[in-house]
Amino acid sequence: MLLLSESNMPATYFCAVCGEEIETIVDPSQGYQQQYIEDCQVCCRPNVLNVTVDPETGEIEIWSEFEE
Repeated sequence: MLLLSESNMPATYFCAVCGEEIETIVDPSQGYQQQYIEDCQVCCRPNVLNVTVDPETGEIEIWSEFEE
């Protein structure tokens, strides 16, 4: 099992509102599964970000949903 890093890691997702590819920073020390809200850097609309960090490889999977 991989120990969670204390350093932030870059990740990209597509805005659920405008579809633009957005680069963000994930803090893996916050857990293997995370959910939080981040405003799009292009259209400024809020996105619910779902983040999963693979405990074996440290690979990040991130996807967004429209905040209702």
